Amino acid sequence: MLYLCGVKQLVNYISSQLSDLYGEDEALALAWWILEELTGLNRTQLQFGDKGTKNIPNLQIDDPKIAEIIARLLNFEPVQYIFGHTEWLGLDLKVTPATLIPRPETAELVEEINAQMGGKKKMNVLDVGTGSGCIAVALKKAHPEWHVVGVDISAEAVEVAKENAKRNGVEVDFRQGDIFSDESGQIELFNGGEIEASGSFDIIVSNPPYIRESEKESMRRNVLDYEPATALFVPDSDPLCFYNRIATLFRRQPTTYFLFFEINEAFPSELSSMLHNLGYTDIQVHNDIYGKPRIIQGRMA
Repeated sequence: MLYLCGVKQLVNYISSQLSDLYGEDEALALAWWILEELTGLNRTQLQFGDKGTKNIPNLQIDDPKIAEIIARLLNFEPVQYIFGHTEWLGLDLKVTPATLIPRPETAELVEEINAQMGGKKKMNVLDVGTGSGCIAVALKKAHPEWHVVGVDISAEAVEVAKENAKRNGVEVDFRQGDIFSDESGQIELFNGGEIEASGSFDIIVSNPPYIRESEKESMRRNVLDYEPATALFVPDSDPLCFYNRIATLFRRQPTTYFLFFEINEAFPSELSSMLHNLGYTDIQVHNDIYGKPRIIQGRMA
């Protein structure tokens, strides 16, 4: 019972230090997360004890590790970067400032693909702008028979993605490349020319940069100060540049494929029109759990 009281005291202390900045609910969630990371125990084990653990870590309110984490959180540093990893769709993913922190909306994108394409075997899949590799790793984990390729312009991000595939026990072909480059051989990398089976991709998915520069003022510092701007922002003058490039680039494929994008809620109509004008059919927009348009898909025959 003494340990149980100690845990409650620690949770209350940590959350009280963070609540002014993060709000009571988020501060409480962060407090439990911190204790789980520092002790290696889950919340149930912390609350009720762990029969398999003989020596429960003895943390104190003035522990320097706790003080350091609180200070970093009060400086708006994302807790995922502090601990170097996050849990997302049942995966343990390494994250660094070179990669975006995977969002719930992106999980919905993966779930939509699984729901619609899950019965198909031996699919060739390309994830453009893979970042941490979360989409590619999740799809490969759900469909071991699929051949999945992930591409990113950032060499650092590609290395993180490779590690995430390894730590989650899947094989994904991660490559570095720039979709806006027309250098010799670069187009072949993106149009499926290196895919062994059919010479083309069956599914192309991307969560590209889509936040307009003018939207920065409404965003939290933990995003603006720490997450990679190149993976987030697009110019107001051309907010659909990544979508247009990807959708145009792959039209040369010789076989039918399906396109899935995570999108800015402000542009579902514009994106639908763009895909239609490029020759895509079966265009659909899906709302996220908050009722905002977040996913668009199309089919190119």
